Order: sequence, then C-alpha cells, then structure tokens
Amino acid sequence: MVEQGLALNPARPARPYLLQTLLIGAVLLFPLLAYFQTAASIVGIWDSSGTFAHGYVILPISLWLIWGRRDVLRSMQVAPWWPALPLLAACGAAWLLGEMGEVQIVRHYAFVAMLPLSALAILGLPIARSLAFPLAFILFAVPFGDVFIEPLIGMTANFTVDALIATGIPVFREGNNFSIPSGNWSVVEACSGVRYLISSVTLGCLYAYLTYRSTWRRALFIVASIIVPIFANGARAYLIVMIGHLSGMTLAVGVDHLIYGWVFFGIVMFLLFWIGAIWREDTASATAPAVEVAAAPALPDAPPAPAGKLLPAALAIIACVGIWPAYQYYLEKTEAAPAPVVLSGVATAAPRGPAFVDWTPAFPKANAELQQFHAQDGVGVGVKLLYYRKPPEGTKLITTTNRLSPVTDPVWRTVSTIVRDEAIGTRGLRVRESTMSGPGGKMLVWHWYWIDGSTTSNDYVGKLLQIRQKLLHASDDGAAVMVFAQYDENPEPARVAMRAFLKGDLAAIEAALAANTRHR
Repeated sequence: MVEQGLALNPARPARPYLLQTLLIGAVLLFPLLAYFQTAASIVGIWDSSGTFAHGYVILPISLWLIWGRRDVLRSMQVAPWWPALPLLAACGAAWLLGEMGEVQIVRHYAFVAMLPLSALAILGLPIARSLAFPLAFILFAVPFGDVFIEPLIGMTANFTVDALIATGIPVFREGNNFSIPSGNWSVVEACSGVRYLISSVTLGCLYAYLTYRSTWRRALFIVASIIVPIFANGARAYLIVMIGHLSGMTLAVGVDHLIYGWVFFGIVMFLLFWIGAIWREDTASATAPAVEVAAAPALPDAPPAPAGKLLPAALAIIACVGIWPAYQYYLEKTEAAPAPVVLSGVATAAPRGPAFVDWTPAFPKANAELQQFHAQDGVGVGVKLLYYRKPPEGTKLITTTNRLSPVTDPVWRTVSTIVRDEAIGTRGLRVRESTMSGPGGKMLVWHWYWIDGSTTSNDYVGKLLQIRQKLLHASDDGAAVMVFAQYDENPEPARVAMRAFLKGDLAAIEAALAANTRHR
C-alpha cells in the first residue's frame, strides 16, 4: 500500500501510511495477545481431535481471500466505525461470563468474533462489507459440533436399522446397539458422521462463495451441504453393516471400516461439488467484466485516514477488547485459595448394604468422591457424589465429554437416556434417567447436578447456575449426584426403591454437600 501510494503521488509522505499500517496491525493482533490462553485452547482442540483439524487452514484461507481483493481494498479509505465498539464490548462480556461458567464454546466464539469485529471497527463499514465472507469465515475456526454427536448417532442408528429391516434382515435393537444374525453392531461416536457434516458445511460455504454470485444459489448449496452428508452417513453405515453381514464379518469390521467411510465421504462430496458446478456463476458472469477491468485504468490509492481519527479509535478498540481479561486476572488474583472438600459420609436413614455393582462413570477426577450402597426395601440402591471445586484446566462438572460410560471400550453401556420428573416426598426433582447394560444385567441411573443449593438435570441451566454462583459468591462449587439400582426386565421396582431412598435421604445428601460450601 505504501509503495503504490508513493508511485501515484511522489509528493505524498510515507509516514501517514506507515502509522496507519502499524495501528491497524496492532488492533488486529491485540485480541490474539489479550486472549492468548483462549486461542491456545482452540489450537489444542485442533491438535487433539481429528474432527476439528480443519481449523488450521481456516485463517490462511481467510487471508488468501482477503489478499485476492487487495486491488479493491487499496482504493478504499480506512474510516473507523465507532458503532462496532458496543459489539466488541458485548463479545468481551460474553467471554467473561463463559470464563466464569466454564462454558468453553461461549469463550471460543466470543474471542473469535472479536477478530472480524476489530477489523470492522478500525477499517470501517465499507471495507468490512467488501470483506464480509472472509471475515465471517474465521468463525469456522471455532471447534463446534460435539453437541450434534448424540442426535446424529440416533439418526444413524434409526436409518441403519430401518434399512436393514426393509432389506429383510431381522434386527434386535437395544438403544444404539443392535444385533443381526451374522453379528452385533453398535453405533458409536465415530459412526455419528459429525466429522463429515462439519467438513461438508465448511467446504460447502467456501465453494458456494467462490462458485456462485446470487444469494439464493449460495443458500441452496449450503443447505445441500448440510442435508447430503447426514443421509450419506446413514447410507454409509448401512452399507458397512451389509458388507460385514455378506462377508461373514470379515470385511468392514476393522481399520477398513474407517477407510471405507472416508472413501465413501470423498465420493459423495465429489458428486455434490460436480453437480453444484453445473449452475456455477463464477466463469461466465465474470468473463466480460474482467475484460473491462483489464482495459480500465487502475484505481488510485485512497488517502490514509487522519491520525486524529485513527489513533483514538485504535485506543478505544484496544480498551474494549482488553478490559475483560484484565478484570478476569484481577478476580483470580483476589480469590482466596480453595479449602479442601470433605465428604466423609452421608448419615442416611436407609441401612448400609453390600456393594452390588462395579461401575465408574466417565467423569474427570473430582476434588472429593463418595460412594455408598444401601438396602432399600430389599432392593440395593447406590449413591455416588462427585464434588468439584476450582478443578484443573480441562476438568469440569458440566461438559459434553462427561458421560456415565466411556465412549471407547465401555464395561457398562448407556442404552437410553430420558428426563423424568419425580415426586420425592413433598418436593419435585427433575432427573436424567439412563438405562445401562453391563456385567450382571441392567441398571437404572438417576443423575442430576447440585449447584449452590439448586438442582437441575439440564446442562445449560447448570451453566447458568454456575455463572450466578460465581458472580454472587465468587465460588465454582458444584456436584454431580447419581443414584442407581439394578433390575431384571422391568425397571419399575428399581424406580420405586430409588424414590423411597431419596424420600428419606435426599435431605441428608444435600446437607453433606452444603456443609462444604459453608467451609468457604
């Protein structure tokens, strides 16, 4: 930009351009420095999860798209847009709330959204409008999609089982696990198709932007990039089962299972792009204007923004972005060291009984754990408490990775999960009821969260309770409560026993948890 400006007007001094470049660079780089830990956590997920490894190429692609418009950008004058400051402040506030509630997805999106908003604030509305897609494309760098795993698993299992039945193959299904005459199958996280879906949507948006000019064609292709991989994944799962079935369980049951999946996905995406290219608009509609532009004289460089307007805007943007991590740092420094958590036992009315099951939920190590077994009206009822207080990074009470059974090599498998409203004495209790299958038969588990004296079975409500607790009491204490019992075929006797146990001992359980909050 400096050299071009000097070439057009040798009398124009280089210093204003240099100052403009430095201020713009400082504003755009500052969020990466101020939120370095958040940025590092995003990169850590890219590195550890193949589902989000595409994040490494998002920013380079965005910069490449911006570079392609450099000739147009040189002719547009930088004019800071002050209305973007409230949006930046809102993102900072959202990041702080996400930090307090340990809501990783909120932190990540709030941080990444600051990058295009900082560009909007310092460059101005006309330039940002010209770069709308490259700036918005940066949001694909956020590792998001885990929330779709469970629904996609259910959809894949439904599609596969229905297709097998339509083929004439008898199926016995239990949750996401099913058996056919040739063997047993299970639809797990790797079969959900979430990787295909995320990759398809990311590529589909980029392809639509580069290939089409009309909004409706872009929108239709993006919708197709969402729908096609979902149905394709169901077909992929069905074909894998059929290959295994017809080959006597010798094909598509090991590494070739995954290889076949990616080959199938590649073919589907190739067909999607090939069909989409039939209606492309980037060649025919762009040829004539390209000749005109080539014959037209080059646009002159725009003059630099006045320092009197650019410098205050840059300082204001840096202040809006930087105040939130500074405040978070202040809170951490003034917060007292956490006291130890004590869960020595719960004085329950129900008598103690022998251990009747060996089961450990796939939760991270808690600050304190307690497991007790009781005999309630002749039925064994167990209770497990996991208490968390200022846990290490990556360890949370509420996260999508916390499960009642591990994803890989589970001893106990979660067959189904529903939400139930139970009447415990005179109070109501909403629980998440999971049916599990494992050694020795079946087990029913009621699971909920206890946070600052309130109970919930909803992850999102639990996060809001954690944020409220953090704001009011500067505390992040919380516990996962699990009550469980085994049964044969009918789960109702287990429900009756657990209901009776909680009627007599729920108050004692909550008192043991509340005693630790009083220690603070």
